[in-house]
Amino acid sequence: MNTSPSTARSVQHRMRSTWHTATVVETRAETPRAVRLTLAVPTWPGSEPGSHLDVRLTAPDGYQASRSYSVASSSPWGHVVLAIDELPDGEVSPFLVNEARPGDTLEVHGPLGSYFVWRPGQSDRPVQLIAGGSGLVPLYAMAVAHDLTEDSTPFRLLYSVRTPADVFFADELTSLAGPLLQVTHVYTREAPTGWPGTVGRLTRESLAACTIPPAERPRIYVCGSTGFAETVAAWLLELGHATTDILTERFGGL
Repeated sequence: MNTSPSTARSVQHRMRSTWHTATVVETRAETPRAVRLTLAVPTWPGSEPGSHLDVRLTAPDGYQASRSYSVASSSPWGHVVLAIDELPDGEVSPFLVNEARPGDTLEVHGPLGSYFVWRPGQSDRPVQLIAGGSGLVPLYAMAVAHDLTEDSTPFRLLYSVRTPADVFFADELTSLAGPLLQVTHVYTREAPTGWPGTVGRLTRESLAACTIPPAERPRIYVCGSTGFAETVAAWLLELGHATTDILTERFGGL
């Protein structure tokens, strides 16, 4: 997709990262230990699918803690959706999951990241999304943008998750699934009643069976815990995918 110099400068300016004041508009349970937050951010310039932001909390005594989170939305301006998994020992996620309420204000810095993003019209090569647990969040943003822009690029999602209750954006994924988005779940501990497949961890063999083969040269986005992302990336290389075709995003932390 060609962009004129003036348009490119406009987009670059619009996406410039800075601190914003965000107001919590809605909270809802996403999984038993995760919450979906909808934020009103009047100065938010929009973000590309796959990008992230920093959330900063300030205690009454002035102590500050921040944490990076993937953005589940890519439009419109002034509107941000996050889906946050609680880390019990963390400094930020327990507050956001258990205590944040509509009307609360937060500081957010972004949008951040231009490496792990998918842009409609950028390429006609097929796209393989591979998520582990809450690693679905930025890939979900890509799938939604793919659907909203009616992009004809074939998408495939492989989602490894412990149980059906742990699936992020479960209803939305069901609605998005179709000819241009094939969704495959891998349940590692418990599957839905009547599940035709096996239950257990993802393996190199099941990865090969459920993803676009190397011969089709897919662009691959992998997001999950550090161990998940590193293991999957190594398997993809062993299966014959090129290093330059694999993008990874990992999380750990606070």
